[in-house]
Amino acid sequence: MKLFVTGGAGFIGSNFIRYMLGAHPDYTIVNFDKLTYAGNLDNLRDVEASPRYRFVRGDICDLSAVLAALEEGTDVLVNFAAETHVDRSIEEAAPFVRTNVLGVQVLLDAARARGVARFVQISTDEVMGSLGPTGYFTEESPLRPNSPYAASKAAAELLVRAAHRTFGMDVLIVRAGNNYGPYQFPEKLIPLMITNAMADLPLPIYGDGRHVRDWIYVEDYCRALDLILHHGRAGEIYCVGARAERTNLEVVELILALLGKPRSLIRFVEDRPGHDRRYAIDPSKVEREFGWRPLETFESGLRKTIAWYQANGAWVERVRSGEYRQYYERMYGRRRVIG
Repeated sequence: MKLFVTGGAGFIGSNFIRYMLGAHPDYTIVNFDKLTYAGNLDNLRDVEASPRYRFVRGDICDLSAVLAALEEGTDVLVNFAAETHVDRSIEEAAPFVRTNVLGVQVLLDAARARGVARFVQISTDEVMGSLGPTGYFTEESPLRPNSPYAASKAAAELLVRAAHRTFGMDVLIVRAGNNYGPYQFPEKLIPLMITNAMADLPLPIYGDGRHVRDWIYVEDYCRALDLILHHGRAGEIYCVGARAERTNLEVVELILALLGKPRSLIRFVEDRPGHDRRYAIDPSKVEREFGWRPLETFESGLRKTIAWYQANGAWVERVRSGEYRQYYERMYGRRRVIG
């Protein structure tokens, strides 16, 4: 099988490429990535010499570049390429609309032109908005995005659906809970808290810390994607979650406990605008149709994640330099401490 993976130098994309090369010795993968701040070829240093792997630098909004890299006979295009961080979308929405909406349409047009057999759109549970204290997201949940990021991903889903209904393209949409694990850029909660705690820096938590997220270890998600791209039914949506709801405060407290760091490092800071209160996924459809279950508990996955960051200090230092430091200061340096 020939895979074309966009955004493969990012967190989930790089873990997916590594997983697929290991799980399928006869597969070849082209990784098409623009290498923005979150794209890092260090994430794939261990597979870059493989004859079954090829990297092409390019922008998914550039149709000619995509067509030049996308070979006839490609079996599956998996689109991880996206601007993904809610805080950045609040700061400036335009790049999210460009990449997450226009870029998806360009990929759909290119896939149709090259006769790609299947198109897999990597989406997010955030397109479904915020839940109250009870209930779960399912594949039938309506689109109710509450941030510019989520709105752009919802728009992308509608374009993918339209390609299926209008042109008969074989498409799949996959919505996941919050992934965590190795190689995640430290603007997201878990790697931010791990790397700050390792350096004895303050741990900024938005609001009261009671916002709930549904966490899934990235390799468990990659296993689910493997099953979905092979066996999913054309035109379907699949929600992937590990039934691991935790408040942000619970996550941070566990990180501190596992690292042996004091709770006094926690700083509650002014909340971000429109902060969704709770996400939780019912993954029954994936469990029923594919027999998938996560192999990691939240605690076991977090232990593995912390161990990886402890063992990869040079990687951490490289990604926390330059633009990241400026961004961190914009996001947290001027926020009012509330507790």
